[in-house]
Parts: sequence; structure tokens; C-alpha cells
Amino acid sequence: MEILLALLIGLQTACGLYLVMRRRTFSVIIGTALLTYAVNLFLFASGRIAIDLPPIYSKYAEAYTDPLPQALVLTAIVISFGMTAVVVLIALGAFLETDTDHVDLRRSPQDIDLDPDEIPWEQDQKEPGLEKPRGDFG
Repeated sequence: MEILLALLIGLQTACGLYLVMRRRTFSVIIGTALLTYAVNLFLFASGRIAIDLPPIYSKYAEAYTDPLPQALVLTAIVISFGMTAVVVLIALGAFLETDTDHVDLRRSPQDIDLDPDEIPWEQDQKEPGLEKPRGDFG
């Protein structure tokens, strides 16, 4: 069970990182959501996987599970939901203002049907003032 959970957390992290590195804001939002879910699963698994054990120690219980990871995950779920809502509203405002959901705004609105991830830097139609990146320091 632990190996399956570890593989699931690793796969979810890899998918989240892949989506975060895309050039569309919706993909970035979904990728960060996947990363937060992976962290939540990791926090939950850090409290040991125990089935049918009470979360509070009593004199009748032979063993108990640690309630702290459960409380941390519950708090993290609430915080990540709120932050995702804020980021979605910011992305929606940026989309309504610029008519594109491209992260670095290199696309013109009339070319919105083309997939920006398939267009190389040299062939992309640039907007005025935006150039090809020249390394780490621009």
C-alpha cells in the first residue's frame, strides 16, 4: 500500500510540474492544484497508514493514529482552495483585459486558435516590446 501511495504522489507531482511549465494560465492553475494535492497526500501519508485505528489514545485502544497530519491536511485543503480561487480570478481578469490566456502575452488575439506550445520562439508573432529571452538576466 505504501509503494502504491508513493508512486501516486510521484506521478501527481510529475504531472503537476509538467502543467506548471506550460505557457497557458489554465494549465498553470491546474498544475499548481495537482502539486498541492500531492503535498496533501504526502502530509497525510507521513502520519503512517493505519486502518481502523482511533485518532485519540484511550485505555481500551491497543494503538492509535496520529491526528496531527489529518489536521494539517484539512488546513492545507482549505488554504489551497482559497488560493486557487484567488489565482483563478486573477487569471480571469488578465484574460478579460488582454483577450489571451498566454502566460507571457506573446500572442495576438486573432491567432488564438493556434496552440502556443507548438510555436517556436523564432516563428511566433510577437507583440510590440516583447522579445526572445536572452538568458537568465534578460
